[in-house]
Amino acid sequence: MLFKLTVILLLLLLTLSAAKEVPSEFRKFYDTVRKGGSCTGRDLLQGGFFDHDGPTLPLWGYCQRYMNDQGFYIKGPGNDLANMDVDCDGQNVQGDGRCANSPDVKFETAFKDDVQAFGIPDLNSYIHPYVVLGNIGRYYPTFDPQSVGVQPLSVVAVICGDKLIYGIWGDMNGDDGLPLVGEVSLALATECFGGSMDGNNGYDGEDVLYISFKGDGAVPGEAANWKAATYGDFERSIEDLGDELMSGLVSAFSEFRMEESHMGL
Repeated sequence: MLFKLTVILLLLLLTLSAAKEVPSEFRKFYDTVRKGGSCTGRDLLQGGFFDHDGPTLPLWGYCQRYMNDQGFYIKGPGNDLANMDVDCDGQNVQGDGRCANSPDVKFETAFKDDVQAFGIPDLNSYIHPYVVLGNIGRYYPTFDPQSVGVQPLSVVAVICGDKLIYGIWGDMNGDDGLPLVGEVSLALATECFGGSMDGNNGYDGEDVLYISFKGDGAVPGEAANWKAATYGDFERSIEDLGDELMSGLVSAFSEFRMEESHMGL
């Protein structure tokens, strides 16, 4: 009986977990971005955001430096990237109860209509590893990723600690508080930082990198397992596309750095 329970537990863990270690070439990109200082000038698509509700300054923004016109990432001041808050919006937020204490649950995501084309009523925070990008509403500043070519439900690469996780752009920040950045579904937060994550408890470290990709080619569409019953099943269905997008990004980044080196920059 003990052996049988052990096997069941191992199978469950394999089903739930899909994160992998950050490949060395991806880590070089992460390190360069983090040590690149504050994002300014033409590199800064839109700044003036907060990364948490506490006493802070609006020094975060959407940055395209090093992206070779392939998308953007979230960057803070100096060597800061972003933190990770938990978003519980979408369908079936009951789950195991960890979304019950979320102070601002909305029972739909920004792309509810888009995802219904794949046979589900909406994204599920317990299953789909979605990232909240963009800021809409009657506050300032606002930013719509679609204005720079990023499409709804496109792949987003997340580097948190030693883990590389692929999610999708699944929701937007509304004007029910400060204009924030750095928020993900419970499924993604759990994969990054464990079961202590819940609707009112995220990760405060400002070292998480969110990379969003432009173009229709970044949207998995019907290739993704939208009807997946677990986080792991869904994440694995977009992993190949995520690897392809990241590999293309770091390849262009490496060529750019080699050109800089040859020019003595």
